[in-house]
Amino acid sequence: MKYYSEITEWGEEALMFLEDESLNFIILFNHGAPEELKEVAVLHSKSEVLSPLVAGDTLYFGDKQFEITAVGEEAQRTFKELGHCTLCFNGESEAKMPGYINVKGNEKISAADIYVGCQIKII
Repeated sequence: MKYYSEITEWGEEALMFLEDESLNFIILFNHGAPEELKEVAVLHSKSEVLSPLVAGDTLYFGDKQFEITAVGEEAQRTFKELGHCTLCFNGESEAKMPGYINVKGNEKISAADIYVGCQIKII
């Protein structure tokens, strides 16, 4: 396992990006993120990234499974240091922004899949 964490809370506006089909992402940050970021972020328990994330890795978000299709050039560092990335559910093979981690899966993720204690695992 490369990474394991659990969702601790999220801001009032954090799920609006997920609900917009043209965006379809969430912003992740370690618990304890600055107040100005909490409003738009899904916070999770701080955990160590045990090895670099690469396309082909498997992300488990609760009971849903996704394949990582792209990792932006800054996402490795920010995820390791701050637990921060923009997790895009678009399945694209190139990250449009440096902090993006793109994933694809057979099931769509929704606001109902975001809950306190939801496990985030990367294998």
